[in-house]
Amino acid sequence: MENTLPASETLGLNHKLSDYSQLTKMRLATLVVFSAAMAFMTAPGAIDFVKMGWLILGGFLVTGSANGFNQIMERDLDKLMDRTLTRPLPAARMSVTEAIIVCIVTGIAGVFILGYFMNMLSAVLGLLAILLYTVAYTPLKRKTPFAVFVGAIPGAIPPLLGWVAATGNINSVGLLLFTIQFLWQFPHFWAIAWVLDDDYKKAGFNLLPTGKRDKGSAMQAVYYTISLLPVAVMPLVFNVSGWVSMILIVAVTFYFLFQAIQLYKECSIEAARKLMYGSFFYLPVVQIAMVIDKIG
Repeated sequence: MENTLPASETLGLNHKLSDYSQLTKMRLATLVVFSAAMAFMTAPGAIDFVKMGWLILGGFLVTGSANGFNQIMERDLDKLMDRTLTRPLPAARMSVTEAIIVCIVTGIAGVFILGYFMNMLSAVLGLLAILLYTVAYTPLKRKTPFAVFVGAIPGAIPPLLGWVAATGNINSVGLLLFTIQFLWQFPHFWAIAWVLDDDYKKAGFNLLPTGKRDKGSAMQAVYYTISLLPVAVMPLVFNVSGWVSMILIVAVTFYFLFQAIQLYKECSIEAARKLMYGSFFYLPVVQIAMVIDKIG
């Protein structure tokens, strides 16, 4: 006789897995882990795909843990915003105790995997990312727009982690990969904050540089996008990329800058949305270009 779960239990399991996915923000974690994997593949030498698989798993667990702790800490605020009120904690589909257990288990497992299958420096970076995101960034979000700067540090750790996982050390190339993602986060996050500003303010979050949708906030996005231009040629300087990929990287950086300038000119939600989507496009293109150069 076929051994299957009753439909009600299957539906309950699917709902529980969906809640865990929302708690750990798996879609966001996918983007984060992608950066680590691309940096791992960029490192010199043959690509160890088994090791990279462990990096991806460890990265998912560490990122999920940090995201979950963030939601635990902000569960009462999430009830106030339209985009977050259906998350498992504010919607009371999951207890705080259960969420804490999930985050502790995934965090410990992720750090262990990074330390055991990569190296201890990778484990330290994974743990540092969790701590900075939860202990520093999350509490600051309601106090100051400077929280974006603080949050950009753990947000830029994944490519550095991927490089360290492959090489075992932090060098100029690893720091370059960190810097690219660090600078990219400002126009990326401010575009999101611009689009969602009304919803954010329901929970007391003022994440735009000036606290409102104005030319001052837009200009900050322009400044940080401009700062990506000199960084765009650095992969060639450090022999991480060739001329073809450098031209591609510079081209997409100019287009990213064009979108930031359009936001400054228009100061509209539509322009911010275009910049947001442009940021989703920009970073993977830059990282894939460097990997293609290595493989090619």
